[in-house]
Amino acid sequence: MDGAPRTLRCFNERHAAEMLSDDGVETVTSVEQNKVERSIEEVFTAYKQIHSLPQPTLLREQHYLYLKKGLRHLSDAYECLDASRPWLCFWILHSLELLEEPIPTAVASDVCQFLSRCQSPTGGFAGGPGQHAHLAPTYAAVNALCIIGTEEAYNVIHRSAYCAASVASLTNILTPKLFEDTTSWILRCQNWEGGLSGVPGLEAHGGYTFCGTAALVILGKEHMLDLKALLRWVVSRQMRFEGGFQGRCNKLVDGCYSFWQAGLLPLLHRALFKEGESELSRQRWMFEQQALQEYILLCCQNPTGGLVDKPGKSRDFYHTCYCLSGLSVAQHFGNQELHHEMILGREENRLKLWLVAVAVGVECRSETCKLRWLQLILCTIFVQRRWLRPCSTSSGCLPLKTTGGLEPPLATDCQTPPLPPDQSTISPS
Repeated sequence: MDGAPRTLRCFNERHAAEMLSDDGVETVTSVEQNKVERSIEEVFTAYKQIHSLPQPTLLREQHYLYLKKGLRHLSDAYECLDASRPWLCFWILHSLELLEEPIPTAVASDVCQFLSRCQSPTGGFAGGPGQHAHLAPTYAAVNALCIIGTEEAYNVIHRSAYCAASVASLTNILTPKLFEDTTSWILRCQNWEGGLSGVPGLEAHGGYTFCGTAALVILGKEHMLDLKALLRWVVSRQMRFEGGFQGRCNKLVDGCYSFWQAGLLPLLHRALFKEGESELSRQRWMFEQQALQEYILLCCQNPTGGLVDKPGKSRDFYHTCYCLSGLSVAQHFGNQELHHEMILGREENRLKLWLVAVAVGVECRSETCKLRWLQLILCTIFVQRRWLRPCSTSSGCLPLKTTGGLEPPLATDCQTPPLPPDQSTISPS
């Protein structure tokens, strides 16, 4: 792409026309939306005024140092995530994976030992040592161990009978009987909006939509969705002025949906291609990839490292992970065979091509990839069907080690593991 700053959307004189007009009818929703747009406009304006500044830059070194520190030391602000400690490991390790930063051997070994202490004798992983096992931290723990990829990490996984779905797939006994009625239940979650809700009859939500669709892709049943309605719903979630995505209709932009919504478009692209849609692009996803990259790089980076929900919010590892994941989706089209890049800014902004997001449903090239996607099944199906429920107990332990540092408090939305927001004490956006 042209390296001149004027190629950015915010340099276009017509860009301001995309801001919300409430047509003289002020509501709580319109007031909050206008506040967010003004805060983002300030960021865009400040950027334009510094004419010597090159194209947006991913603050790799700052993010690396922030993530590296988080594996060893957390402030007391993270105490609310006491039952989500494997998630902290996953969010940090996956962010480092996307940045293609090495994980020191000693740190990797410590993570393996910590996660082994989170295993339950009855199978699965808990949110911390001594807690009850459930599926959300099992997903996070197994993903974290797969990212580490050492013999020690895989030995931890192999000792755990963590999930019927993953065992069934890895042992090639994934039978129709095992997931009987699962497809029909997920299909009932697609509502009149086009997206999927947490349970049938509720409001469509980005996290549930991604997970439900991905589960159907794994089961080979994605064609049973109303794909056109789903496409219409998800592309309508990209904000015209901000460039990022909202999680639900009439909600605010949030950096984490850079993955939950944008990551859905590769799944739909593949599903529609299988249905014979011959006019699909072979170079771009069906959303404004540059606009999303602008939002993440200009509005979501903390200057001292880490990424945020939106301007004015505190950094945290959850948003760092999913902002970077969404940035990777926006940069790369296709897979290893058919691959096109759209990198906004410097070449150093390029993140790792994340095959789990980009080529989901395509035959996996490794047991690691297969294992990751079966974890997505367990979090989607088992938790949603209430076969197992996340526990709410706390052992009082903090992730690895904590300090009473000056880390700002966590933001009040989207801080819990993303899959079952209806079971969270923090209201999802």
